[in-house]
Amino acid sequence: MAGTMRTIKMEIEYDGTGFSGWQRQSGALTTVQGAIEAALGRITQEKIGIIGAGRTDKGVHARGQVASFTTGSPMPLGRLIHSCNSLLPDTIRITAMRQAPESFHARFSATSRGYRYFLLERPSAIDSRFAGCSYGKPDVAAMNRLAAMLPGTRDFAAFSKEDSDQQSTICTVTEARWCRSGRYHVFRIKANRFLRSMVRFLVAGMIEAGMGRLEEEEFVGMLESCRRLPNLKPADAAGLFLWKVGYD
Repeated sequence: MAGTMRTIKMEIEYDGTGFSGWQRQSGALTTVQGAIEAALGRITQEKIGIIGAGRTDKGVHARGQVASFTTGSPMPLGRLIHSCNSLLPDTIRITAMRQAPESFHARFSATSRGYRYFLLERPSAIDSRFAGCSYGKPDVAAMNRLAAMLPGTRDFAAFSKEDSDQQSTICTVTEARWCRSGRYHVFRIKANRFLRSMVRFLVAGMIEAGMGRLEEEEFVGMLESCRRLPNLKPADAAGLFLWKVGYD
């Protein structure tokens, strides 16, 4: 018999390659949220709705996605996490589950989100599943000059896709920089919130500037005018990871 309702916070990692993004959608599309809800529903025999901290796009991965749900099931969380992982595909893993205060909301309680973008200079048969490619050696100093302009509170409308759920296009970025890690160039960005495809558009603009196909002034112009250049396409989703979600 169902007991007292509990609010559960869980941490999730997933390889987004085969999914149509995080968010549950109508129709036969496979989404990360839909897969986890189906597994939890089967175990608890309840209709479970989970809320994610970030809605990753099709093909985007997560190392530290956070989600919350409520359940009347008294099942111990150790058993629940084990049962859920045994039903989920190998490309989704729930790495932690703990009881949270009733007021906890994975999306609205989050104070920061960190993303990382992994970039290769040439295609790889193995690593291209988890990296974008610049097809040449970019000028990382130029990319970092542009990255240094991003921190602060500003309108990022030029670097987002239209989204009917979007109330505002203002975000506060607290960290943005490129660094080298082995064969990858890694872009780290942290903000209070992100717009749809924002990181991928920012990365694409910086790569274009780093490869000499976009003037640095053109990138700055997009930031200042809130209008995107028509030929700028978002960077390959394969390189992007939702890395960490912060809570105060």
